[in-house]
Amino acid sequence: MHELLVAGRRRVREVWLAEGADPSPLLGEIVSVAGEQRVPVRRVSREQLGAHARTESHQGVVARADSLPEADLDELCRGTTPPPFLVCLDGVTDPHNLGAVMRTALGAGATGAVLPRHRAVHLSPAATKAAAGAVEHLPVAVVPGLAAALRVMRDRGVWTVGLDAAGERSVFGLDVVTEPVALVLGSEGTGLSRLVRQRCDVVAVVPQHGPLASLNVAAAAAVACFEVARRRSS
Repeated sequence: MHELLVAGRRRVREVWLAEGADPSPLLGEIVSVAGEQRVPVRRVSREQLGAHARTESHQGVVARADSLPEADLDELCRGTTPPPFLVCLDGVTDPHNLGAVMRTALGAGATGAVLPRHRAVHLSPAATKAAAGAVEHLPVAVVPGLAAALRVMRDRGVWTVGLDAAGERSVFGLDVVTEPVALVLGSEGTGLSRLVRQRCDVVAVVPQHGPLASLNVAAAAAVACFEVARRRSS
């Protein structure tokens, strides 16, 4: 909520606070920022707030705001300082994974995210909450199909690096990550789809030790994103 107000990417029409909500520094800051931006603040019953929250973990405050604007894929592929660093999700269906990946990506310096329009989770209230404000700062392009989007990225000079347990190279030490790059993460169950895997310039693996076959998509994203950040800062 606080990031929604301070980011200023979309219009906030009204903030609702539950009557009797426990006071906290964060709620106080939300009310203060809303006042500075002339956003009306209403006290409503918990029943009213719960009926409009679309999530059970609203913590006593919700906002009525415009939808997040969708970014243009071509725009995300442009830029030189820093060079584009995109995170693409291929069929991820768990909103908590989506939110966690977006939060990690933003923290690692990603400049945008790419989501397929079909057969994948979108920015639901649960995903937005798990992202902890990242959705207000990280531009997101929603594309008809990820495989076609990867071809567009290649045409725009963006390297595409797929993460897969059967990848032929380690994600550590890849030279291409200092160039315009897109990390491509597969679904929770099956990983990268066949066509998406074929369209990637490089298919890399996060090296592991121990008996487990693979990492959760959010964990793999964290390792890969901060490897990009490390290489770009060295």
